[in-house]
Amino acid sequence: MVNHLTTGACVGQSLVHLTRCRLLQSGSSSSRFCTMTARNISRFWEWGRKIICVGRNYADHAKELKNAIPTEPVLFLKPPSAYVREGSPILVPLYTSNLHHEVELGVVIGKGGTAIPQAAAMEHVAGYALCLDMTARDIQDECKSKGLPWTLAKAFNTSCPVSEFIPKERIPDPGSVNLWLKVNDQLRQSGCTSQMIFSIPYLISYISDFITLEEGDLILTGTPKGVSAVQEHDELQAGIEDVVTMSFRVDRRD
Repeated sequence: MVNHLTTGACVGQSLVHLTRCRLLQSGSSSSRFCTMTARNISRFWEWGRKIICVGRNYADHAKELKNAIPTEPVLFLKPPSAYVREGSPILVPLYTSNLHHEVELGVVIGKGGTAIPQAAAMEHVAGYALCLDMTARDIQDECKSKGLPWTLAKAFNTSCPVSEFIPKERIPDPGSVNLWLKVNDQLRQSGCTSQMIFSIPYLISYISDFITLEEGDLILTGTPKGVSAVQEHDELQAGIEDVVTMSFRVDRRD
């Protein structure tokens, strides 16, 4: 038996995705083949399936939190519901009293793959985004002390503010990008991606050995030193030097 399913979704005049699936059934087994077309990569946050984050990828940041410098990437995930865009606030979860900012370069995947070699890794990159990894530090510390996952500390709604999509051509050398973040006009973080322990090609190759990368996925590549707490009504401004800036207000969930 063969079934066909076609779905589509539009935002304004932009077609986000069109999916056609074919289900082949024979006895007790079935196979499903899907093709995706006409996705708008510049709005990856609307349809991307996962956010893969790299922890402790800057030695000075690992040291400031009294963590060992890793010998291989430290990975964790955020769901797509973590995305928030300018114009909407970052919401402090009710269960934390110590929410930290972490400014990061995000890598937007344009071509999926598994076990991607480092030499071909950048062919899978569509572009970039300036991102924040908002972290409930008190909850993270508690989870770490108990040997538990960091999900509550990292994956809550609005924990991943993102800028507009930055085409790949606008950042010809992602290994030499200057990032900064201010809170209420006071500089808190300033660093360069040249300080990363693991390069972007290495991360793409490493991650894809364990997790298949798909079009629209976002990789957060780690944060430089200077992370600190934010409070309700704080104004956060962040930027990639000469490329993009963004601003977010911090509010508390009712």
